Amino acid sequence: MAALFGVSLKAVDIWWAKWQDGGREALVMRPRGKPVGVHQVLGEAEQTAVRQAVLDHRPCGVGLSGQLWTRRLVGELIVKLYRVRLTEPGVGKYLRRWGLSFQRPDKRAVEQDPEAVRRWHQETWPKIRAKAKAEGGEILFADQVGIRSDQVTGRTWGEKGRTPVVRRSGNRFSVNAMSAISTKGRMHFMVFTESFTAEVMCRFLDRLAGHFGHKVHLVVDGHSAHRSKKVRDWLAAHPDDVELHFLPPYSPELNPDELVNADLKHSLSKQHRARDQAELAAEARRFFRRRQRQPHIVRGYFGGPHVRYVLDENPMSF
Repeated sequence: MAALFGVSLKAVDIWWAKWQDGGREALVMRPRGKPVGVHQVLGEAEQTAVRQAVLDHRPCGVGLSGQLWTRRLVGELIVKLYRVRLTEPGVGKYLRRWGLSFQRPDKRAVEQDPEAVRRWHQETWPKIRAKAKAEGGEILFADQVGIRSDQVTGRTWGEKGRTPVVRRSGNRFSVNAMSAISTKGRMHFMVFTESFTAEVMCRFLDRLAGHFGHKVHLVVDGHSAHRSKKVRDWLAAHPDDVELHFLPPYSPELNPDELVNADLKHSLSKQHRARDQAELAAEARRFFRRRQRQPHIVRGYFGGPHVRYVLDENPMSF
């Protein structure tokens, strides 16, 4: 047996003795080390209080410096509350035990109205869904984005002390795009070189209406072009084609099409070699056409890290 399992003769003797004393149950592996919670410096009530403070407050809100929690700052909070000093690895063990992880924080505008966001969640969005379903329509989220030739995002490996250089054309130029996506995985887009204006928005609405045989409920932000008189006149002339719905102000995290914009910029920054505006526009169009052939990725935008929209036009899940 020792040769078969690659252990010592003494180990086999121990197994045999355990078998004789307790049978099969005696051979079951037991967790090694001290049980979780034994000899912890902080009691359960103290741990609960610190965990809740980390979740509910920023460091600057409890008399410490900084906006983001680190192991060092959590350790300082523990010292401040209970006069107990822990090492950073020790603080990290508590944080993991509490079910916390080190994450990149989401950003929110200070101008955002929480009550307006609440109404969107609980009142506005359910009404839009119900209306679209009753009319046999479809809901799309839309947004516009600008792409610059000198834009570089992401990181690359390089020699320490020498910043890597990315060669770009010295001529600065840009293009703009408007896209709209649905939870069914559909994507519609328009790439243009002029500024985004009410005329451009109306042109996009014309193209969007031509793709559907039913009414489109289009969710957008509060851009001035979206609320312009020309757009209102277009909507009044096409009441059975498109209806606009507006997100709460300063709430881009509620629009999954924002993730399309981020995906576009990230993709172009890694591969584009455009030397003029026409080439940059062509690369943007290739990106959108590629995503049109990948509905599973388009549906994935609705499961982003902010507000999740359940697929197939089901209710939102928070």
